[in-house]
Amino acid sequence: MAAKLRTLSLALSVAAPVALTAALTAALATVAAGPARADEAPRVVTTIAPLHSLAAQVMQGVGEPTLLIEGGASPHAYSLRPSEAAALQRADLVVWTGPALESFLAQGLESLAPDARHLEILALPGLGLRAQREGAEWESHDHAHDHAHDDGHDDGHDHDDDHDRGHAHEAEHQHDDDHSHGEEHAHGEEHAHEEDHGDAGEDAHGHDHADGRPEGALDPHVWLAPANGQRILEAIAGALAELDPAHAARYRQNAADARARLDALSDELAARLEPVADKPFIVFHDAYGYFEEAFGLNAVGSVTVSPEQAPSARRIAELRERIEALGAVCLFREPQFAPRLVETLAEGTGVRVGVLDPLGADLTPGPEAYAQLLRGLALHLADCLGGAG
Repeated sequence: MAAKLRTLSLALSVAAPVALTAALTAALATVAAGPARADEAPRVVTTIAPLHSLAAQVMQGVGEPTLLIEGGASPHAYSLRPSEAAALQRADLVVWTGPALESFLAQGLESLAPDARHLEILALPGLGLRAQREGAEWESHDHAHDHAHDDGHDDGHDHDDDHDRGHAHEAEHQHDDDHSHGEEHAHGEEHAHEEDHGDAGEDAHGHDHADGRPEGALDPHVWLAPANGQRILEAIAGALAELDPAHAARYRQNAADARARLDALSDELAARLEPVADKPFIVFHDAYGYFEEAFGLNAVGSVTVSPEQAPSARRIAELRERIEALGAVCLFREPQFAPRLVETLAEGTGVRVGVLDPLGADLTPGPEAYAQLLRGLALHLADCLGGAG
């Protein structure tokens, strides 16, 4: 136990420098209380709200996962609190996207959660992946509106082809980008904690991947494709079934039920977005490519390449010209960032301003949040592009 306490103290000093306050004392005391009883559900920690919601659906009736990053906090540059580090230290399973998004965990996860299984979503086999687009201006595309959905699911455990559903335009969006979300850290295994995380990102640029992964900086916002959401549900259920065989059937059934609901939701959103799919729009940053591909949408550019780096005055002037030249109908901001920049860009252009949120910052965490996130994106896009924004 003393060694475990020393590990936590060291991990905090590396991953999130925090003064030794009463909060840290409480966190260490919690660790000292020891592991969960054998009859308790696995202790699952998830980093962001979409992954938390997917895990919560799989765990319904057995337990509840813990969410690290709540509200509007950005996962790109997050600092752990002592209580959050303690939650990682106690975890049996950590579900995270990967260092391309949660870069604050890239170097410290092994020491923060030494006894947990690390399920790195970007390393899952069978996941539909895309590269970040290059720069902030993209070509407008003519869409065939192929929103076909594969409804022929079997028992919910063998769906490696699911990521092909609804991606009629996947080939059109495979571009590179210098988006500063961190680097790709691609493994071929779900047991990411068995790998050496010291080389995080060395395979992110200029490499072809034998497993079909795109070349260039990886877009980490994989949960915005419903087909990827289904693959993530399946992977979480598999990991939990291994950790907790007594409830394995429940986890797998929950995942199968959630996948069926997600199929129905995909059909609903496709029908809602079909009338506005060709209308050009500009997003705050390149975070919505998976959603665009799934529903054949026509994003033509972004305001920023990095959400943490404001564009220059020259860039703003260029953007305003491009908004008019591209005939963009809507310009979308994000709730995590001040609206002033987008409002300035929109002045005098006639473009409508909407709000898109890739994380669900305003949603109540829980099983329903993932569906609410996807439905909210569709509603905001349809309203603004259709003239109600």
